[in-house]
Amino acid sequence: MDFAAFMETERRRVDAYLEDVLPPAGHPPVELHEAIRYTVFAGGKRVRPIMTVVACGALGGDVDACLPGAAAIEMIHVSSLIHDDLPCMDDSDTRRGKPSCHMKFGESTAVLAGDWLLVYPFEVIGRGAEDGLYPPQVAAKICATIARGVCTSGIVAGQVLDLDAESREISGDELRRIHELKTAALMEACARVGAAVAQAPPDLTETVAHSARALGLCFQVVDDILDVIGDAKVLGKPTGADSEKDKNTYVSLYGLDTARQMARDLADEATKALEPLPPSPWLERSRELIDYIVSRTS
Repeated sequence: MDFAAFMETERRRVDAYLEDVLPPAGHPPVELHEAIRYTVFAGGKRVRPIMTVVACGALGGDVDACLPGAAAIEMIHVSSLIHDDLPCMDDSDTRRGKPSCHMKFGESTAVLAGDWLLVYPFEVIGRGAEDGLYPPQVAAKICATIARGVCTSGIVAGQVLDLDAESREISGDELRRIHELKTAALMEACARVGAAVAQAPPDLTETVAHSARALGLCFQVVDDILDVIGDAKVLGKPTGADSEKDKNTYVSLYGLDTARQMARDLADEATKALEPLPPSPWLERSRELIDYIVSRTS
């Protein structure tokens, strides 16, 4: 199976699991659940849950047992997108080529949908332990790992720093710190959740975490590049938005050519970090995922 077919197969598997654990359409409160399902199934590529599954597989774990953690991270990612799009944050009217959640359902429903998607994942993880997919101590580790990827050492802190940096000059170190928190922290959580399910030893857990951190920063650099040179129809969102909002990006600080080299260097770092892992088909998928992210066009 080539990598494109692998990604599509895994995306469908994650979507099927999300379909199973999310409240069905029409379940009260109807508008809340419509907003949740509208945003979760808006067409994402499921990079983060696939990263989680791939890390678990590369460490010899049960990839089916990894689905609750993978889905939990995707729901939290979607929660962050809903909140980021709000007028008080990044004020984005569209997401993935469609009206953003608050534009379709109103701000209050969007806030509540984001809140729901931030909390419900922990129930899903707990249910995984109740169903015998992994021991309770693994569920506890997954919950703690994800919380760290969200709070003061994760995406919430990154968003605070990002908002504070708008319309003022910042250093490259400040920009990196923003995205270590806002983007890379949740990517690192993907690897650590996969490692927790695989019950991997600490040294190999740190191996995949290092790779994922570098890959998370690579993802952000590529995002910044695509905002300048990408096709809005392919991306599903307007290009040039960062410049219009006077946001600091890797392109605005370093220029397009240097940003491209930074993305390649980070991808190389992510690949090299995986060298201690034993050869396996899942390790090869890990390398292919890195190649996919550094070369993506959407």
